[in-house]
Amino acid sequence: EDPSLERHFKGHKDAVTSVDFSLNKKQLATGSMDSCLMIWNMKPQMRAYRFVGHKDAVLCVQFSPSGHLVASGSRDKTVRLWVPSVKGESTVFKAHTATVRSVHFSSDGQSLVTASDDKTVKVWTVHRQKFLFSLSQHINWVRCARFSPDGRLIVSASDDKTVKLWDKTSRECIHSFCEHGGFVNHVDFHPSGTCIAAAGTDNTVKVWDVRMNRLLQHYQGNAVVNSLSFHPSGNYLVTASNDSTLKILDLLEGRLLYTLHGHQGPATCVAFSRAGDFFASGGSDEQVMVWKTNFDAADYGDVLKTQKTGTSVDGTHHTLVEMDCGVHLKKTKTQDSGRNQEQAEEETNLANTLEHIMGQLDVLTQTVSILEQRLTLTEDKLKECLENQQKIIQSKAS
Repeated sequence: EDPSLERHFKGHKDAVTSVDFSLNKKQLATGSMDSCLMIWNMKPQMRAYRFVGHKDAVLCVQFSPSGHLVASGSRDKTVRLWVPSVKGESTVFKAHTATVRSVHFSSDGQSLVTASDDKTVKVWTVHRQKFLFSLSQHINWVRCARFSPDGRLIVSASDDKTVKLWDKTSRECIHSFCEHGGFVNHVDFHPSGTCIAAAGTDNTVKVWDVRMNRLLQHYQGNAVVNSLSFHPSGNYLVTASNDSTLKILDLLEGRLLYTLHGHQGPATCVAFSRAGDFFASGGSDEQVMVWKTNFDAADYGDVLKTQKTGTSVDGTHHTLVEMDCGVHLKKTKTQDSGRNQEQAEEETNLANTLEHIMGQLDVLTQTVSILEQRLTLTEDKLKECLENQQKIIQSKAS
């Protein structure tokens, strides 16, 4: 069944630049050239929040893994961390010396990687937004940077026409993929962490194996590709292009499945929800669209279950059907299902508890940051008062 349009959000006053779903699919964050960040609620009766703070275009947004924070990067050279609630409080830090094009949380929610027109990729702690290190081998603007699912690698894409792979621990560039005919707009890791996909101004999407550093798949389109997102099953890829289309690629078959026409003008950004049952797109037409992923529903539902519980639903669905492009994941064995059911439930409960704790930590971190900012302001005011007092005393004395 074809993907279908589920919701349509209007409210931005300029091109939408970035979209991301929260973990529970209840919220969608978008950034725009109108300098605003918006949080849309998927429940129809809930209002959207508009967050104002950036002084220039917001170019990237992302929810933290727990969904309790949203990071945004802007042309104003700063990164902000927001609490996605009515108040919309945020902490701001000057991240780069030029436009920030990309923000991405590590999967444990502890680190943030940012990419900028100052040609660097930087890594920060989310807690207190402490700067950790810079990766600076690109010789032009860096459009995009992402952590691998296990957090050990970072991939970055640049207008120097390269995609670079970095080791987070040694901070060294392990490999440069240079076979792009144009700038690279967007790059991301396959959920298995074994390959990356890159979208370029040469109208292509290329999939590379990061273990052998070889090109696995090459899709040639008719327009600049602005953004891409892997389906959580790892079997599909959705892209957004300048010809206003969204395309769904079947990675197992190595072919185009669907072309969707929704936007008027360039489709600028696209992202699957964390469970893969929806995807959202944004365009130069200021519109945000949410689509229901109707294709292959049973199949990827099973795939995701398999990944979560570590057992095969019926012994045939493997976590990932072996892609001819060299992605091989462990095949799962069917064991005694009764025991596994309990185990799975326990694991889920544990995961939920951890999720909750992480969320609380996020909020605490945020609160501390906001308090620190307020304290600094108070200290500044106090200093000012004391200086004025001195001046008054001196003027009286003289």
